[in-house]
Amino acid sequence: MSRIAFVAAPNQLSQECLARFVSRYGNVPVTSAEVVVCLGGDGFMLETLHTVLLTNTPVYGINCGSVGFLMNPLIEDDLPARLVRTQAAVLHPLRMHAVTQSGLVEEALALNDVFLFRQTRQAAKIRIIVDGRVRLPELVCDGVLISTPAGSTAYNLSAHGPIVPLSAELLPLTPISAFRPRRWRGALLPSSADVEFQILEGDKRPVAAVADFTEVRDVVSVAVSEDRSLKTIVLFDPDQSLSERIIVEQFTV
Repeated sequence: MSRIAFVAAPNQLSQECLARFVSRYGNVPVTSAEVVVCLGGDGFMLETLHTVLLTNTPVYGINCGSVGFLMNPLIEDDLPARLVRTQAAVLHPLRMHAVTQSGLVEEALALNDVFLFRQTRQAAKIRIIVDGRVRLPELVCDGVLISTPAGSTAYNLSAHGPIVPLSAELLPLTPISAFRPRRWRGALLPSSADVEFQILEGDKRPVAAVADFTEVRDVVSVAVSEDRSLKTIVLFDPDQSLSERIIVEQFTV
């Protein structure tokens, strides 16, 4: 692990750490690195993972932010040796295919989740289709989301969705403030599922769709599926794997 590329969030702590790490271990361009070391929080880590999604370069995060669920502790000594001992988690993104009222088609990738939400004071009305079959004719809600296992501890958990282990090959489908049907709490779908959201009464009840950092307004339909042809690799210190963190999160009160 001699060719290390360092990237850092714009906050003060990350920039100060960047200067110290580069002075000790050098720095190479991301395009020629064996590993990318990301200094920041989970948000910047997610941005970094998107930048290396097509290269399969592993990313090791160091927490210089707040939550740090995807990050490792800030330790400056023996970084190359620590990188050799890491454990890898392989993540596959969701691919969003969104069609707007004007006919515009936009695609985006999401390592956390794809979610739909109402744009106005009125609740959204959304039809949910799974593998070509209508599963829910009308969901009246603030929104709905589908997440990756890695993203199941983020917005999905805040919306009272289930946490999913990485090995489960399941995608949580979770309503956001459902009004009708009141008792529908979502579903667990196989990772091979093709999900389509159709917006009902879109002119009166406009809906936006978001895939990680990409937002599309006034959508009429949104198709989501896991893209197994793409992957990103996240590195964790021994005994702190992403699978272990997801298990621990389920026992946190």
